[in-house]
Amino acid sequence: MDKYSFLNAMHPSQLADLYNQYLQNPDAIEPSMRAFFQGFDFGLESGFEGESLDGSKTVTLKDSETKETEKVQVRENVQKEFQVVNLIDGYRHRGHLFTKTNPVRERRKYSPKLHIENFGLSKSDLDREFEAGEIIGIGKATLQEIIDFLETVFCDSIGVEYAYIRKPEEVKWIQDHIYKNRNKTDFSEDQKKNILRRLNEAVTFESFLHKSYVGQKRFSLEGNESLIPALDALIEGAADVGVKEFVMGMAHRGRLNTLVNIFGKSAKDIFNEFEGKDYDVDSFDGDVKYHLGWTSCRQTDSGKEINLNLAPNPSHLETVSAVVQGIARAKQDDHHVGEEQDVLPIVVHGDAAIAGQGIAYEIVQMAQLDGYKTMGTIHIVVNNQIGFTTNYTDGRSSTYCTDVAKVTLSPVLHVNADDAEAVVHAMKFALQYRMEFGKDVFIDLLGYRKYGHNEGDEPRFTQPQLYKAISEHKNPRDIYAERLKDEGVIDEDYLDELEEKIKTKLSEEYEVSKKEEKSVVTKILQDEWEGFEYADREKMLEPVDTTFDLDKLSKLAESLTTLPEDKKFMRKVNKLMKSHHEKYFEKNQLDWSLGELLAYATLLDEGHNVRITGQDVERGTFSHRHAVIKTENNEEEYVPHNNLNKDQGHFYIYNSLLSEYAVVGFDYGYAMANPNTLTIWEAQFGDFSNGAQIMIDQYISSAEDKWKTQNGLILLLPHGYEGQGSEHSSARMERYLQLCAKDNMFVANCTTPANYFHLLRRQLKTNYRKPLIVFTPKSLLRHAEVVSPKEDLAEGSFQTVIDDPNAKVKDIKTLVFCSGKFYYDLKKRREEEERNDMALVRLEQLFPLPEDALNKMIKKYKNAEDIVWAQEEPRNMGAYSHLLLQYDKAKDFRVCSRRFYGSPAAGSQARFKKRHEGVIDYVFDPSKNNNVKDYKSKN
Repeated sequence: MDKYSFLNAMHPSQLADLYNQYLQNPDAIEPSMRAFFQGFDFGLESGFEGESLDGSKTVTLKDSETKETEKVQVRENVQKEFQVVNLIDGYRHRGHLFTKTNPVRERRKYSPKLHIENFGLSKSDLDREFEAGEIIGIGKATLQEIIDFLETVFCDSIGVEYAYIRKPEEVKWIQDHIYKNRNKTDFSEDQKKNILRRLNEAVTFESFLHKSYVGQKRFSLEGNESLIPALDALIEGAADVGVKEFVMGMAHRGRLNTLVNIFGKSAKDIFNEFEGKDYDVDSFDGDVKYHLGWTSCRQTDSGKEINLNLAPNPSHLETVSAVVQGIARAKQDDHHVGEEQDVLPIVVHGDAAIAGQGIAYEIVQMAQLDGYKTMGTIHIVVNNQIGFTTNYTDGRSSTYCTDVAKVTLSPVLHVNADDAEAVVHAMKFALQYRMEFGKDVFIDLLGYRKYGHNEGDEPRFTQPQLYKAISEHKNPRDIYAERLKDEGVIDEDYLDELEEKIKTKLSEEYEVSKKEEKSVVTKILQDEWEGFEYADREKMLEPVDTTFDLDKLSKLAESLTTLPEDKKFMRKVNKLMKSHHEKYFEKNQLDWSLGELLAYATLLDEGHNVRITGQDVERGTFSHRHAVIKTENNEEEYVPHNNLNKDQGHFYIYNSLLSEYAVVGFDYGYAMANPNTLTIWEAQFGDFSNGAQIMIDQYISSAEDKWKTQNGLILLLPHGYEGQGSEHSSARMERYLQLCAKDNMFVANCTTPANYFHLLRRQLKTNYRKPLIVFTPKSLLRHAEVVSPKEDLAEGSFQTVIDDPNAKVKDIKTLVFCSGKFYYDLKKRREEEERNDMALVRLEQLFPLPEDALNKMIKKYKNAEDIVWAQEEPRNMGAYSHLLLQYDKAKDFRVCSRRFYGSPAAGSQARFKKRHEGVIDYVFDPSKNNNVKDYKSKN
């Protein structure tokens, strides 16, 4: 007991403060005090024993390490102070569970409650003063005053979740901000009127659409109109603290309202879209109005000019969240280096989507990673408490839809959407937190959905009681107007005048729209794409100059293959670099990896940036790239591509998190905002792109048609049948080829380092951008014949078709078209059989299909009596069906392939080899048709 005798000499306020610090960060407390508080917590749970004449009580302390107990006398007033501190801590941890944040439903019931009896206090303590009031900033106060303060801060219209955050400086910052003014903003009359004005714009716009376009889908914001004053406050406030660009993504609900009232899109253009008019551009197919993007320049109330971008999005609601992150990061890398916080990403989610869609978790996991961080995103959940027709109780297992925020220990503010001032206050908090810590913050805007999922639905089918309550509920504007009338800020006529003014403006634009014949298509990110043109199929097939000066190439090769002498690298690394040096300077035989690395180096030398991400891309899945080299002793990174010359571009290469969907979405967004950077995503194995199929379908293959957005993203997809089983053989090229149409993307399957070199360079050498899908090799990375001389890199160009260099035209009886790695398998067999009557022609570009080049080959080998399409993939996979669709003459080819299969390849090595050799046999001998003649065979 002697070792704790100093306790009774300490002032209660000092003890309360120390106990408060202990509850929030035990490791920061002096060890003897920490030991006491640990034991005291045990004592609180066990109860106090006896009472002495001076009012002190005996508590049994328990050592947390030795488990030994001892009895200590603690003055009654000190013991009570600790209990009040515990009460305060209870509000911090659980206050958000007892808020007034749900405008139309009863809250779920939670335990334990925050009743004072649960903390060893009673009603007789309510008028008693406690020093613990100091720790919440109100000074010495009665228990009743402390409780009133805590109820206002933690349990009113805003519920704050933050107690799980582990950094004391963040916790202190949050507490200081929410304690100030009792978690409210003291708005001036002008500020209050501005909030009402923005609310009125939101409400009146929705009402106008509802009456003008009865039954049409618009995904109304009604029930969450306070989003508009919140976004307005966010943008105005962010501009005042230095933010210059905003990148926003949101799904359908409230999008039209946001476009008009925040981004400044003309209501007339929205009306034209409602009328279903054709577009002013023939080559543009368009999309529904609530999917379209927008870019605008806005002048804030304080006179600052800011750039606003709303990314286009498909119906896969959370997909756009990844794209927004990529756009923001591209802008940061390109225009705001060192001032990354000047670009602010904002993502507006739906409650069902953020809780139910896995990409939300992937994006959150990106938030603090070097390759993907954007210095903090403000996430706003427009919480309708329903997903399509599914109640929130059926839509998630977690307490809140925002519980994914806890992955990165991000604070969450749950706000009643009916309380406009609370919503704006929460947004101001979110902005300040993001700017202070560069981290994500979430706002859960708890409202409702006035109509069904769309305005043609009947929500009472599934939620009759809820929608009865909603039908009787006032909108947020009317609620706020009544509040301002009660405060004397506005009179009866003020709101009527506001509403009439907006109605008049909308009516005028509505009449103007009636006179216009077509809808106007507006591109997003216009500044970034200035000088670029759109390209049709013919333009895509034109040759592009991708040459590079040989002397410069050699200098770059010297830099890439020479390691700094003052750093110690592994012996294997030194050997590898020496080998690269010999391949270039002595043997003049450049392998695949050297061709690739030189392509990047030449673009960097020309001032372009290069960004590559994917699983294990730094070294390369097949240990072939080694773009990032680690020193042996301390794992210091050395990146040869960033050490070429002083005026070069920057080489960004990052091993990604184990995600395809979000990572491809991020890099697509990056390429969308930065057309002068070579942006690449590499799959670990080609079929891993299956995990990003939504991005491929909804953005990569169709965005130019839907949204008039170009994109030069490259997907590198390792492909080739080497007996590695179904998942590690095929990149499912048939899926990409099925998506090919008109002029939407390039698809290639190269066979030489030089052709790959020129293909990569071509991507930045045109005045247009198209996605590029490349089926890259695995076994060919180290194949002795897959080499190119440096002259082919410096002086050559990309060849869409590669002729047989050894064929004697007059002797050729069989002309074989093939693509990719299978060429080398066929070449090997031809050499073994000494078949000089067969020409092997490689189709290097699968789309746009180079028909003229193929026709020239057929015309050249006019003596060929047998024209073959050979592929190692099953008949229903690979490129064959694509050829049938794109090239009329393909229907007359003799097709050599595996049978029709559900799985791309066999898992058994023996079965793989039998099937593979069977296809090759059939190429060389048409009578050996056993491999394909019986498609129903089970063998």
